[in-house]
Amino acid sequence: MPLLEVERLSKRFGGVRAVHEVSFTLDEGELLGIMGPNGSGKTTLFNLIAGALRPNAGRVRLQGRDIAGLSPHRVCASGVARTFQLVRPFAGLSALENVLVGRLYGRARDGDAAAEARRLLGLVGLGDRAAEPAARLTLIDRKRLELARALATGPRLLLLDEFMAGLNPAETASAMELIRSLVAGGTTVLMVEHIVWALMDLARRILVLSAGETIADGSPAVVAADPRVVDVYLGTTDRWTPAT
Repeated sequence: MPLLEVERLSKRFGGVRAVHEVSFTLDEGELLGIMGPNGSGKTTLFNLIAGALRPNAGRVRLQGRDIAGLSPHRVCASGVARTFQLVRPFAGLSALENVLVGRLYGRARDGDAAAEARRLLGLVGLGDRAAEPAARLTLIDRKRLELARALATGPRLLLLDEFMAGLNPAETASAMELIRSLVAGGTTVLMVEHIVWALMDLARRILVLSAGETIADGSPAVVAADPRVVDVYLGTTDRWTPAT
């Protein structure tokens, strides 16, 4: 059984079809990338999976259980965690306290919460910043903190929404290594990213959305050669050539 099954998922806002009959599966331990132009439905799809929006039609199953339409906190307790393109730490709390919030409200609540929070801060590269207020962290470190907070919930599935947005090339490379280490450790990742060359380097499989519909689903090489993807999104090779 796949870890995640999305079946003919649809969401409308008035007369606008934001997501229309999108279907895919995600196996445990896999990293699936999602890309497409602005307005293609990527964030809406994330919001439907994470419980921020209720679908008009379709199903979202996590390990066979339908979670479509559940509230965000119940989806989180079921094992789905997410990060946001615009990071949202609790600015007045320390890095350690931010991670403890995830630990207290997520699926994983057993054991020594503080010890686990410190372990996760070390995992993302913030082991020496535990006492520092989140407001003082740089953008890349706030992203690392949000990732640690998401991991503290004990997710079966991690949703990364443009995790590398706003990072310079060196920070992007560091973020990519962090994501690789999570997948190597068994974390299942569904990832939206506009830095196409990074997504193609990380993912073995990519889903492409346009106007709310799936137009391609396959390996990076297959997707990059698809005329529909080139026409609506890639255009030239500039979008998927690594930055120098």
